[in-house]
Amino acid sequence: MEDRPDISGIETIDTLRTKHNDSLYSIGKNTLLKNKYGIWELYIEGDALERGLVNGSLTRELMYKQEVAIMEKIESLVPAGGYQNFLSKVVAWFNREMYLHVPEEYKKEIYGVSRFAQHKYDSFAPPYVRSLYLHGAHDIGHALQDLMLVGCTSFAAWDQKTSDGKLLLGRNFDLYVSDEFAEEKIAAFVNPEQGHKFMMYTWGGMIGVVSGMNEKGLSVTINAGKSKIPLKAKSPVSLVAREILQYAATTEEAIQIAKNREVFVSEAIMLGSAAENKALVIEVAPGKFGVHEVDNSNHLICSNHFQSDTYKKDRRNQQAINESHTRYRFERMQELVNKNEVLNPGKAAAILRNTKGLQEEAIGLGNEKAINQLLAHHGILFKPSERKVWVSANPYQLGTFVAFDLEEAFSKFSEGRRESVVSEEDVIPADKFLDSQAFRNYREFRSLSEEVSRSIVKRETISEKNYLSCLR
Repeated sequence: MEDRPDISGIETIDTLRTKHNDSLYSIGKNTLLKNKYGIWELYIEGDALERGLVNGSLTRELMYKQEVAIMEKIESLVPAGGYQNFLSKVVAWFNREMYLHVPEEYKKEIYGVSRFAQHKYDSFAPPYVRSLYLHGAHDIGHALQDLMLVGCTSFAAWDQKTSDGKLLLGRNFDLYVSDEFAEEKIAAFVNPEQGHKFMMYTWGGMIGVVSGMNEKGLSVTINAGKSKIPLKAKSPVSLVAREILQYAATTEEAIQIAKNREVFVSEAIMLGSAAENKALVIEVAPGKFGVHEVDNSNHLICSNHFQSDTYKKDRRNQQAINESHTRYRFERMQELVNKNEVLNPGKAAAILRNTKGLQEEAIGLGNEKAINQLLAHHGILFKPSERKVWVSANPYQLGTFVAFDLEEAFSKFSEGRRESVVSEEDVIPADKFLDSQAFRNYREFRSLSEEVSRSIVKRETISEKNYLSCLR
């Protein structure tokens, strides 16, 4: 609670943003622009403290919205008053040593971002401490509740499995807090003073990485695994992934970085390497470490269980395979990849959007067994050899897959150009399912279902109209 990073020189850093219009802000070469697909494009450069301060200043409204979404989710689960005060004390105790496991560079960056946090929730924790907590929220969400709220599915293909033989990766990030939490997505392009330039798909206030690729053509995504309830927080896995993107150029360098960090939950980190034209999965857990590669194959699948020899006999891993939906999604992804003789970005996007079950069975929209559970924060595709990435616009992974070329993007940013860096010629159109009556019915059901759930929690009478509509 008392630890703070060295912020020497903070008074010399310019944080005064210029508002050009409602969709464009800048501080020097640093910019925040909302493109025509509704995605914010953020560019930041400099040392850690400068990046954090500029990030916080440019994205302050987006940060507010994300924090409100998270805190309102907590408030919906935990009654106000004494219970929330007790929760803040438990969280403080749980995170009491997190600062020992976060590199000084990232503490400085998080501190800079937190200088622009709202003070509405200061009674829960001071802005900097609260921001540290939120970087561990991904880990805590699936470890403490074990609800598989982060039930992601990913794949990689290369050699004869892709149209040009080059590595292609895709993943769905199935983190669901609320619809509001996923409204303002950020394609962040980071030019750090030390390390590699990189791009990540993220949200306001988040400097950790859940999906991203660096200028060397190394991509990183994270998938939750079955965890025991931890007693205290250590290295948030999103910051481990961030360190890999910033400082690794090869899978071997990434493995070494992951080995040097002590995590407090189980996580699969999928890597794609342009230099090696291959993918592998680093499997980390408290006290265990494994690496999964495929021999004599041209594709790799990852869901929410571990596959390396290290975890063959792990009780929790076997429990996840036998009792959760991870094996079903793994088999369904395998089926879809095998169904396509060769893959390209368009076919890969179609796989991520698939709502059917095994053997094309109609299992119901929003089913947790589907690759597309219709709740993902985002879908994303990588073509590392060409330094290209595609990110999904709202909603879920059904919207347009917007393309970016990292080399072109960073070139434009370095010139100080305040314009969108979307590669229009590579954009993948939105799913036609968006225009269907089935999708409109699903959205209506989701809304009514959430309203009924809130009424149950608050012990309020549910209207007969809403109840019958949900049943329909």
